Amino acid sequence: MAEKVSTSTHYISQIEQMCKFPSPEMLERIAEALEIESPRLFATEINYDEAIKQFKEFFLSDIGEKVSAAAEAKLEELKQKNKDDT
Repeated sequence: MAEKVSTSTHYISQIEQMCKFPSPEMLERIAEALEIESPRLFATEINYDEAIKQFKEFFLSDIGEKVSAAAEAKLEELKQKNKDDT
């Protein structure tokens, strides 16, 4: 999450622990990263099934992006090694 909103993990942790309250701009960035409208950050009614579904989608999307980037980097490394060997 911190990476997606361009802040530190420490700051996100402080928000989660209710030690800090984010600025309106940060709230917008968090909502955008979660792919929700910013007013939903303050919703008092929780649809747990929907929340779990959204969390899974967000988490799996994030993992997919990281795995893809790592795979591409490894392929480039192997291509370069093959080029250097020839």
